[in-house]
Amino acid sequence: MEYRTLGGTGTVVSALCLGTMTFGKESSEEVSHAQLDRFVEAGGNFVDTADVYSRGGSEEVIGRWLAARAGVRDQLVIATKGRFPMGDDPNAGGLTRVHLSRALDASLRRLGVETIDLYQAHAWDPLTPIEETLGFFDDAVRAGKIRYVGVSNFLGWQLQKAALLTRFRGLAPIVTLQPQYNLLAREIEFELVDVCRNENIGILPWSPLGGGWLTGKYVRDDVPTGDTRLGEDPGRGMEAYGPRNADSRTWHILEAVRRVAEERGVSMSQVSLAWLAGRPAVTSVILGARTLEQLDDNLGAAGLHLSDKETELLTEASTPVTGEYPYGPQGVAQRGRGI
Repeated sequence: MEYRTLGGTGTVVSALCLGTMTFGKESSEEVSHAQLDRFVEAGGNFVDTADVYSRGGSEEVIGRWLAARAGVRDQLVIATKGRFPMGDDPNAGGLTRVHLSRALDASLRRLGVETIDLYQAHAWDPLTPIEETLGFFDDAVRAGKIRYVGVSNFLGWQLQKAALLTRFRGLAPIVTLQPQYNLLAREIEFELVDVCRNENIGILPWSPLGGGWLTGKYVRDDVPTGDTRLGEDPGRGMEAYGPRNADSRTWHILEAVRRVAEERGVSMSQVSLAWLAGRPAVTSVILGARTLEQLDDNLGAAGLHLSDKETELLTEASTPVTGEYPYGPQGVAQRGRGI
């Protein structure tokens, strides 16, 4: 396992992070605990969850695992998130002081810890001034309830505004961004990656395998069935499968991944994860597995380094569609002329 600093901090985390969205729902408690054990055995020390995962169930599963393993808490960097409703009360959601104070205390209780290492805003809240949210985070850091602040699913302008506010108001800085990022979804490169590099914010990609697509388990024009996330829910499966199946770019990318995987003698998942781990500003890639076997395969990406040629092949095959302006060739040329 390789290790990197968490954004602009000196705290060290594993380059692969164990995501726990499946805990308490798709993965039983026994399987979830086995995943945590295996992850730690492999050298992983970074675990990510959220209060809404299994409606608190994921945090509770992790909390019981921590309670049963003396001393392991001090070896881990634990991240969770708050923002979305956990009840029917009108104030049971958002990035307000009212909701976040309740959500943070509830997460601490479910996890059974005194401090959360990385507490993240799960998404932007258009109703709450970001100044209120950042002020709450700073107070929580000073109170010892959290150590670092992160955000998830922010747009470029939202992240830049928040980062500047923390700097000029002397508040606890934003150290991480958790966005969707993978070979099939590279849109964060339009603006967010540059913001992160400029502000020393580490990227924690979620859905690194594109909902299973980058594992190679889906076949062109063959509607998913059986033991896959899309196959288990035919309605949702067809809704998600159809547009991506119809996009020739999807299959061009998968063919490039398959080519590298076959030449390397590794899985397509491992190639996809290795490519992502090597992208600029990426601190740790969040793994999401339902089974121990899936986790074992993903952990095979630890220490896998692609050659420049392999990286170039995958990067070129997955180049996102930008149009002409402002992100395409025309926009780049005009910005280069100072326009």
